[in-house]
Amino acid sequence: MSDAGGDIHPQSKPYPQAHIRQDHSAAGSSSDHHDRAPSPTLNTETPHAHTNLDDSNYFSGPRDLQRHSKWPLILQLHGSIMPSLIIPLFLVACWSTAITTLSKLVYHKLSVNSVLLTILGFVVGLSLSFRSSTAYERYAEGRRYWGALATASQTLGRIIWIHASETGADGQDPREVLVKKLAALKLIAGFAVALKHTLRFEHCASQPDMQQYIAHLDTFAGRTTSVPKRRSTNLNKIAGEYLGLSFAQSDPRKHIKRAEEHQGNLPLEILNHLAIAIDTLVANKQLPLPIHQTVAYNHITTLNDVAVGCDRVLNTPLPIAYTIAISQITFVYVILLPFQLTGPLGWIAIPATITAAYIIFGLLFIGQEIENPFGRDVNDLPLEVFCDQIATDLDITASFDRRGGDSFLLGGAPLYPVSNVRGGAWMDHSEEKLRESIKTKPHVLFDWRRRSGARPSVRGDVIKVENGNMV
Repeated sequence: MSDAGGDIHPQSKPYPQAHIRQDHSAAGSSSDHHDRAPSPTLNTETPHAHTNLDDSNYFSGPRDLQRHSKWPLILQLHGSIMPSLIIPLFLVACWSTAITTLSKLVYHKLSVNSVLLTILGFVVGLSLSFRSSTAYERYAEGRRYWGALATASQTLGRIIWIHASETGADGQDPREVLVKKLAALKLIAGFAVALKHTLRFEHCASQPDMQQYIAHLDTFAGRTTSVPKRRSTNLNKIAGEYLGLSFAQSDPRKHIKRAEEHQGNLPLEILNHLAIAIDTLVANKQLPLPIHQTVAYNHITTLNDVAVGCDRVLNTPLPIAYTIAISQITFVYVILLPFQLTGPLGWIAIPATITAAYIIFGLLFIGQEIENPFGRDVNDLPLEVFCDQIATDLDITASFDRRGGDSFLLGGAPLYPVSNVRGGAWMDHSEEKLRESIKTKPHVLFDWRRRSGARPSVRGDVIKVENGNMV
């Protein structure tokens, strides 16, 4: 039961109590309570994504792109692959030290001809180049999809808020029209957040930033009553993940596998609700122009294409045969390095092997990290930032009051810098005078630039013209 006595849809759920801001400070009737305008202050209880960098997530991500560091790149650790290389480089150091010591002090025939270094080096270089290029291609493709998502969200939001009329069906309350349009914009922002959690194999219904989007919708995720239990993570496991140990890394799909109820496809379900919202605008003749209807439906299709494309990037990694072969070739090459460097370099073969291993393993591990651009590694795409930006752009669009029409077109100075006369003031002049000024502007600007060598629009100057001549 709602506060007003109406029934709530049986398949919908009310917002969690923590996310509802209620005002119980003033006494009065129920009608007085609904007539009061809600406070515009921010609900501090609403969860927000944490995107700032602090000590607790220094080696986790994604990296905050807005954070500026004055440290030179050679000294920066945040975003570096160095933590994952500590154990491999330590093992390489032990191995190269052992081989060099045996070769110098015990058995002097361990060194081999360095021609093997050249032959294997070509194969390893080709393999790492292939590994890095395919990984970055997936990273760049993921970024393109999220760029397309931002573009489609802005365009669809503009269609709903600007081009859709605020005059609904006969007798429809204008406030209801505005609220429904706002709800449609909310669905667009919710689609981005749902896609983020889906790409990370997270249980959408248990995410705090999803409640405001799905609590009132009829979705599989919204109807789930069981939430996968999160197992406590000990310090050894955290350290192992930071160091890149494979046996310490958890299965990213474990929360989905532990779900006791069907989770559905939340981004697709949100698109279904968004399509109904567009259908309602068309049925109420709020989108009368066919071009606006076509653009709206096309961009819903674009959102669906983005979701499918991101799923393709996520679930189509480099074939495992290539991944295993490249890893094995790389490790074999590094293992053989001390045998080839001990003869010509002597004891210097130890630091030389470690340096070569750092370069080779660094390229290999970078390719492994960016192969999935949607995760939580430092170098992954900052999906939280993208979602926040999409929501902010939609809020900016919704803040525009379209009731003023095109009156703003008469407010500027259309002939600046030739004239400071406002657009509305030209109504006091003849049409011939206006056309003559428009025709004169290119010639005056050309003469001004030729004489001064500067752009008046940059300096803020106004060119004085009398009888068609510059003064």
